Amino acid sequence: MDTLTHALSGALVARLIAARPPAAAHSPLPDAPASRSTGRFSAFWDGRPGAPAPWQAVVVGLVAGAFPDIDALAQLAGDVAYLRHHRGVTHSLLLAPLWALVVAVLMSGAFATTRRQKGGWKSLYPVALAAILAHIAGDWITQFGTMLLAPFSDARFGLGAVFIIDLVFSGLLLAGLALAALVPPRRWPAALGLMAAAAWVGVAFAGKQQAIAVGEQHARAQGWAIEQLVVMPRPASPFNWTVSVFDGQRYHVAHVNTQRTEALKATPDDHFIRRFSAPFLPVPQAAWQSTPRFGDPAATPGWVAAAWQHEAFAFYRWFALTPALLKAEERRAADGTPERCAFFRDLRFEFPGREEAPFRYGICLLGEGGEGRVVRLEGGVERRL
Repeated sequence: MDTLTHALSGALVARLIAARPPAAAHSPLPDAPASRSTGRFSAFWDGRPGAPAPWQAVVVGLVAGAFPDIDALAQLAGDVAYLRHHRGVTHSLLLAPLWALVVAVLMSGAFATTRRQKGGWKSLYPVALAAILAHIAGDWITQFGTMLLAPFSDARFGLGAVFIIDLVFSGLLLAGLALAALVPPRRWPAALGLMAAAAWVGVAFAGKQQAIAVGEQHARAQGWAIEQLVVMPRPASPFNWTVSVFDGQRYHVAHVNTQRTEALKATPDDHFIRRFSAPFLPVPQAAWQSTPRFGDPAATPGWVAAAWQHEAFAFYRWFALTPALLKAEERRAADGTPERCAFFRDLRFEFPGREEAPFRYGICLLGEGGEGRVVRLEGGVERRL
């Protein structure tokens, strides 16, 4: 998910935790029992010494909700570091309590001059932890993959149900915050917003199961072996999917809408949602295209496989879910040294309407020794890493 959506989720979780019902905030009897509308959790939270004001909790939720994306700074150390560490230790379930402590201490210091915040970092810690966990969950529902067990494992986990930017999901969180602002003493608006967002994820997951069924049924009809079946969420609808069936040599790919019965037509003047959705066809009309993983076996030079397996390219083998050869060429470097370069793409990031997919990398074998040099391909321009 994008960082703004993460911040919204953190704020909404904080609003759920720290709403202060009128009975708790204004009752002349501090020990008065919580009303049925406030519930046991309200009594527990509002009874905590120095419990933060709701607005402070929301600010902490915003900061903590965005905090894990601080790992984007890994880009300063280069592309390989970014791919290796983004959604790594700052997104780890195991380290979430530590990051919550960091945020709580920092925010406690920021609130130190505010008389209403007397509980120190301990009063902010539950909010910070809940917001960070909401961030991790928000990334887990996408397909990019999140290293939940870092630093002890670099395995990526992902539900793979929601596109990286989902306006409906973000809108439901924003609506929950807006409704909560209209009814300040109550928790139910925040709860409603979170439940609505969770229900939307459920709808997207149902769309994923339909897309999987499309791939399985078509593969059986065509007699394809299924070595890998990947379905990729696409923008504008939870029923827009790219289905990829890998038979061991080739990817068979189609862009489908699992619910549509008629093709959607769009013109350049239509709104972007319609333009993004139109290429995703009803299942019976789906156009399946075949892409060799390492190019046409009859035309691809044998050194391409060696390039793919080169030690310097290990990071991309680990990262790419559906890797495919983009091009291979033999040439000479600027100093005249012969080099053989193979460039690869990840079909996971390619869909209609996207001019150029990200995460395209190449490995160049230099001279007879086979020394590997990694390059990034962007806008048709090679950039050495």
